[in-house]
Order: sequence, then C-alpha cells, then structure tokens
Amino acid sequence: MALIVVMVRRSLWLLLIGAVGGVVYSSWRDRNLAEPAGPPEWPPLPVPVPPAADSGKSRPPTTDSTGTAGDRRADATPNAAASFVNALVDAPEARSSDGDIGGWIGPDDDGTCPISHPIKANDNSGIFHIPGGRFYDRTKAERCYQSASAARADGYRQAKN
Repeated sequence: MALIVVMVRRSLWLLLIGAVGGVVYSSWRDRNLAEPAGPPEWPPLPVPVPPAADSGKSRPPTTDSTGTAGDRRADATPNAAASFVNALVDAPEARSSDGDIGGWIGPDDDGTCPISHPIKANDNSGIFHIPGGRFYDRTKAERCYQSASAARADGYRQAKN
C-alpha cells in the first residue's frame, strides 16, 4: 500500500511540473510572436470606366497607382463595358419611346391591350405576357405589342408560365 501512495505522489508532482512548464512556454511563445506593423493592405480594385461617346477625339492617357501612363479603359475589367451597356439596355428608359419605331402602342385606360396588339409588356419587370399565359389576365399592360419578337427586340423577356 505504501508503494501505491508513493507512486501517486510522484505522478501528481510530475503532472504539476508539466502544467507549470506548459504555462511558462505558452506565455514565452506569445510574447515573442512578431506582430504585424498595421492592418493588411490590399491592392486597389480596377475601376470600370464606361465607354465615352467621343466625337473623334482621343482621351489623354492617365496614370495609374504605379505611376505608369496608360488608357484607363485598358485597365478596366474586360466585362465592365459589356455590363455597362447591358445596364443601359435593360433600363426601362432605354427602350424605344416611339410607338412607330418600337412597334408598340399604349394600352387602354383599364390596362388591357387591343386585339391588334395582344402582347402585354411591363416596364418595371421587363417581362411581357402572351395571351393564354398564367398571369396574362391579371397583368396591367404598360405597352402592347403585335408579336413576341417585337417585345423581345425592345428588350423584354417572356414570362415563365
């Protein structure tokens, strides 16, 4: 029995010494870690420049953050111009405003379309509805088209039925 008590005491002393050594080592390690000088710095993002409607004049070269001269349009992402043009085309005010050019006419006072132009189009959503469609009867038209192809040509998409 005395042997077991001695072994338990020695085990507890070894455990205590190991715990104290671990605490001392972790505090020493945390104190000697190199701290960063400041917050991380990220490179600047490229700024997309919309294509300008130049009247034959070229743009003067600009300098970027590295001090080198270059055309800002070349620095922009390749899809920046396409997304800018798509945003213009998808905007309701970019659609044709003249009924003769766009092939559309205005709806009746109650929002229905005449028989000659049965396709209902909505400017806010950019969607057109065809007769027999799920929401055709509930839709209050803002423009009326003769055909679905004319509505697509004016920038609308067909409703999912």
